[in-house]
Amino acid sequence: MIREKKFTCSLAAIALGMVLGGCGFGGAGKANINQGMDAVEQQDYGLALTCFDNALKAGEDERLIYRGMGIAYMGQGRYEEAIGAFEHALRSSNGLVKNVDYDINYYMAMAEYKCGELDAALDTYNAVLDLNERSSDAHYLRGRIELLKNDREAALGDFDRAVELDRGDYDLYICIYQALDAAGMKSEGDGYLSRAMSENSRMTAYQSGMFSYYLGRYDEARNYFEEARKDGDTPELILYLGRSYEALGDTNYASNLYSAYTDEHQDSAAIYNELGLLSLKQKEYQKALNAFENGISLNDPAYDQSLRFNEAVAYEYLLDFKKAGVLMKEYIDRYPQDEEAQREYIFLSTR
Repeated sequence: MIREKKFTCSLAAIALGMVLGGCGFGGAGKANINQGMDAVEQQDYGLALTCFDNALKAGEDERLIYRGMGIAYMGQGRYEEAIGAFEHALRSSNGLVKNVDYDINYYMAMAEYKCGELDAALDTYNAVLDLNERSSDAHYLRGRIELLKNDREAALGDFDRAVELDRGDYDLYICIYQALDAAGMKSEGDGYLSRAMSENSRMTAYQSGMFSYYLGRYDEARNYFEEARKDGDTPELILYLGRSYEALGDTNYASNLYSAYTDEHQDSAAIYNELGLLSLKQKEYQKALNAFENGISLNDPAYDQSLRFNEAVAYEYLLDFKKAGVLMKEYIDRYPQDEEAQREYIFLSTR
């Protein structure tokens, strides 16, 4: 029922991570576009669309306008409209392939995936790779789609090519592991983790801890993470150190670890989400609710969906079914594709 966020390896997260850094477009004649992209980063998609409409009226760059519209539509869960906007953006090209065209194709493939159009998404990634066969990200993302289509041989081929092109990207190995694990191919996923550890002798203690964690070697992972703390705590380090203690059965220490971090640092939605999830398991429902609410206040796009869903669940555990129902309805308005949430809302509506 509750929602976790184990690692930022979803197709959406990868695509957003690759391109959100380029949301600001300098130069004259792009004022409305820049305002729209600022609104996208703040998840104010309605305002973003208004800015892009104004950009059209002002005669600004159509390719960037429709790119921005597509992203805003995706934020609202309007994936078919997003695809239309991205197609319009690509048609606005002057024929010279630029980085923004790769960018738009990545987004379009994500929207196609969200619509269940796996063949279309695959075709889009094929087109990206036809233009740039050495894109590690595109190989990984195409492999994810191939897994969903149960084409395991093709997926493994793309994953192999992805790591061949970027052997030093440790996160990539973990993302591949998670994809394979979710597809019932854990042994193959373990192979990628083991390969990374054997081929890369210069891993930091934190990186070694991450691989040990996903290989299920929790004692080893905890020890690596504790060693990494000598260089200072980060949200990611505390998150996985706590999870290692949880896996070893020391949930109280994990909870104290998360609480101590949030007492000093109120800037990590990931830690608030993890603290809330663990508090739910420990039946400390008010503590869980407080953690989810604090996390939501940070407006972190990577965790917003999980936190809002979990906030509604916390109210349900507190037996405040009316408030839980209101929040679940608001959640569905934001994330209309979530069928589990729709079933949960029906249940809450009967209480």
